[in-house]
This record gives sequence, structure tokens and C-alpha cells, in this order.
Amino acid sequence: MTGRPTAAAGRSAIVAAIVTGIVAVIGLLPLFSGRDAALTVLRARSTEREPDAEALAAVRRELGLDAGPFGLLRQWFEGVVRGDLGQSWVSREPVGARVADALGVSATLTAFAVLIALAVAALLVARTLVRAVNGRRDDGGNGVATVLAGVPEFVIGALFVVLFAVRLRWLPTSGWNGLGNAVLPSVALGIPAGAVLGVIARDAVRDAASAPWLRSWTAAGMRRRVIGLAVLRRAASVVAEQLGLLFAGLFGGAAAVEVVFAVPGIGRLAINGAIAQDVPVVQACVLVILVVGVVASGIGKLAARLLLGPVAEAGALTAAPPAPGSPSRPWLWICAATVAIAAIGCGLSRDPFAVDLSSRLRPPSLTHPIGTDALGRDMLARLSHGAMHTALLALAVTATTAVIGVLVGLAAKRASTSAALVNALPPVVVALVVAAATGPGWAGAVAAVVATGWAPLAGHARSLAAEQHSCGYLTASRALGASSWHLTTRHVLPAIVPPVVRNACVRVPAVALALATLGYLGLGAQPPEPEWGLLIAEGMPYVERAPWTVLFPAAGLIALGLGATSLAIRVR
Repeated sequence: MTGRPTAAAGRSAIVAAIVTGIVAVIGLLPLFSGRDAALTVLRARSTEREPDAEALAAVRRELGLDAGPFGLLRQWFEGVVRGDLGQSWVSREPVGARVADALGVSATLTAFAVLIALAVAALLVARTLVRAVNGRRDDGGNGVATVLAGVPEFVIGALFVVLFAVRLRWLPTSGWNGLGNAVLPSVALGIPAGAVLGVIARDAVRDAASAPWLRSWTAAGMRRRVIGLAVLRRAASVVAEQLGLLFAGLFGGAAAVEVVFAVPGIGRLAINGAIAQDVPVVQACVLVILVVGVVASGIGKLAARLLLGPVAEAGALTAAPPAPGSPSRPWLWICAATVAIAAIGCGLSRDPFAVDLSSRLRPPSLTHPIGTDALGRDMLARLSHGAMHTALLALAVTATTAVIGVLVGLAAKRASTSAALVNALPPVVVALVVAAATGPGWAGAVAAVVATGWAPLAGHARSLAAEQHSCGYLTASRALGASSWHLTTRHVLPAIVPPVVRNACVRVPAVALALATLGYLGLGAQPPEPEWGLLIAEGMPYVERAPWTVLFPAAGLIALGLGATSLAIRVR
């Protein structure tokens, strides 16, 4: 009887250690940069005053920097317990009021974005669900979902601003004066997230369509409505946990869209605070994002447990081993890959850094096949050189997160609190902490994306593994003496790897965009490097006048996602 309390105590100790470490990192942010925080504050407040020793000492006493690491941490923690998040180093205004206003804005925006994501996912999964209820299997590809997931969120936002706000004048272009301001940014956030959620839901419904119970119920003459509800319940156990992670990710990772639409949300406030080196603002934003993310992830895991528990006990709605998918047409992908490689090869022979101001924003022509940018640089050269770095690095990071996610999902018998804590922080926030400790660079950007990218994949793998462990054939195998290693390698692992790999491949464009976003913020690649995300960011001010500066790099991200997903489908 002591096994369960001991295991629970061990999990509690691990969670407490993780929370303590995160809180310590947040509280000690002023000391991690390696710079003199007092000098930074003094220069931010007054550019005319000389940073003499007396002035610096006064600032250190005011900020509590002279108390040492433990004193600084204790002072910050006691303030948080009292509800005091400190004062801004720059404006000297209370941080709590600004964070509270930003919290309400981001929560409203994220709620609308989740509704949009659910609508998009429902449209993507409707055909598969109908075929499952009718006893047929849908082996179609995820091309539409991949295209939607591969379009950068701030590109969708910029296009919506140009079309619906500037030209049609249906909706406001920016700001936050009412619910009308939430329409365009929530759609820009919800479409890519809904595409990812739709891929996961289609996989869950496909697994249900191949389960023995569905054939038995169909043969017994069960009504289609009953079968449809059972399939939805079976798939919801997988989708529910991902929905909680989705809310957490959207809440903390909406900074790019908030910048495009000038929405005063928590993500934009954190980025502005980091740029201004206003550490108390960054500390407060990171803490609030973490708390909201953990709560949302916990609600999603609770819903998944409630849905999966009765299913596992009844033994009726269990999953079967995955059926092989329909064969694809490799010659199509070979032709597409040949064309892409030829185009990249042509661009590699050109100079991506050559500036020609007389050729600024030239449209596609024989001299410049996909046009030029704002400095007259050849877009084909920059796109081709950026492909070698962006695509390879994104694939490597995605493969790493997939491996970590599968291993953690197999090892976790219950919902992982550590995964919830990790997923609560977007890569931008983690990269800010990493850069503060080690300095900006590609290593910190990659570490930030890997550190956060494995969490949703681990949650997906854990849900699938839990379903497999509840299957009748695994119970029978255990009764016949099969070892845990045999069951894991021969049954559980082959069942969960293909869906997790497809989930990871759909996220390849998002990984590439996350790396590019970190570079744009000065935490990774920096201008004039020809990186795809930087190309998009540089072309955003000219999207209406020269759309090719944004469309071609965005098309590269979409093509990267399509190629990765097509490879994942063959894994089935």
C-alpha cells in the first residue's frame, strides 16, 4: 500500500523542484545578463546624467541589487506573495496594473482564437468523421491542414490588415477599443492552430475507424448517431489534452500577432520590456504566462482523464493497432523535389548580400526571377541561401523534439506536470532567459525552441500510449507472459510513433518561424543574414506594394511543411 504514496511523493518533489528552479530563474533575471543593471536603469531614466559611482550606488539601493542573489530573490518573492510585482525600471510605474490590463486583453484574444481553431479543426475532420460513421476509412492526406499550419501567423495578420482593414475598411487596423479589434488577430492566430489541431483530430478519428468495436457496432445495427458520439468520445480523449496545450501556447506565443495589430497584450508587453531591458516587466509577464499556461494545461489534462477513464474501464472504445495507409505517388514528390533543388541551386550561385539601390522592390523578371527586396538584393539568392540554413536547422530541431516527446510520453504513466510547466512558456520568453544568461546567438535560440517544442508532442504520445495500454490485446499478451519491453517495442511504440511524427512534421514550419522570430528579436540570426523569417519580417512594411518580398519566403515555409508531412504519411 505504500507504493502509491511513495510515487506521489516523488512526483510532488519533482514538481516542487521544477517550480522552485523556474521561480529562482525569474527572480534572479537582473543578475543573469552579466551587465550592470544599475547602469542600464540609469541610462534608461536619464541619458544626460553621468553614471558616477554615487548615482549607481543610489540606483542599486533603490532596486535592492546590493542585497546579493538570495536577498534579491527573497525581496522579489515576498513582493509577489503580497501581490506587488514591483515597479518599472524605466517609467517607475507599478508593473501590476500594466500586467493586469495586458492579461485581460490576451485572455480575450486567446479565447476567440481557440474558438476559431476549433471551427477550423471541425471543418478539417468532418469528412473523416462522416466516413468513419459509415464504416469507411479516410486515407486522404493532410495537404490543406499543412498549408494552413505553414502560413506564419503574422503574415496572415498582415494580409488581413491590407484586405479587410485598409482596402475594404470592414474592421479596425490596430489597437484594442472593443471586440471588433479582436476579430482579425484571433483569426490570424486561430487558423494555423486549428490546422495543427485538425491533423491530431483526424488521426484520432482514423484510429477509431480501424478499431474492432466500430465494426462490431456497425454489424450489430447500431444507429449512426450513437456510433458518431462514440467515435467523438474516443477522439476527444486525445484532442482534449492538446486543446489545453493549445490555449497555453496561444496565450504566451501571440506576441508577433499582437505586434502586427498593435494589441496591448501580455506577449507584446514582455517583448517591449525585454527590448527596453525593463526586467521587472519581463519578470511579471513570464510569471503570469507560466501560471496561466499551467492552469490551461491542467484543465486540458483533467478533461482528457475524464474522457479516457470510463473508456478504458469499459473496454469498448479501445484502439486497435494502426492500419497501413494507402500508397502515395512518389513520382510527384520526386518531381517537386527536383524543381525545388534546381531553383535553390540557381540561387546559390548569386550573391545574397549584394545591394543595388537602383533596383529596389523590382517585380519578378528574367534578371531577378522572384524580384528584389527594399535594398535591391536578389530575392532568389537570399531565399536559396536561407533555405540551406532554415530548412536543415528546422528539421534537426523538429527531429530532436519528436524523439524527446516520444521518450517522455512512453515514460510518463500520468499527465506530466513538468511538460505543462515547459509548454506554458513560449520560445520567445525562454529565449529571453537563455540569452540573458549566455548571450544572444543561434545556440540559445535552438535551445529555447527545443526546450519548449517537446511538451505538446510528449502530451500527444502519452495520450496515445495510455490508450494502447488499455487495449484488450495487450492485456491478453501480458497474461501470456509477454515482457514490458516486448509490448512497448512491438505494439505501443509502432502505434504512437506515426501520429506523433505527423504531429511533429506539421510543426516544422512553426519551428522554422520560431527560430526566425527569435533572430528578428536579436536572439538568433540577425540582418543581413538571408534567413526565411527575417526575409518575411523585412518585407512586411512593403507587403502591399511588393507582395513577392513576403509571399515567396512564406511559400518556402509552406513547402517545407508539405514535404515534411508527405514523408510522415509514408511512415504509416
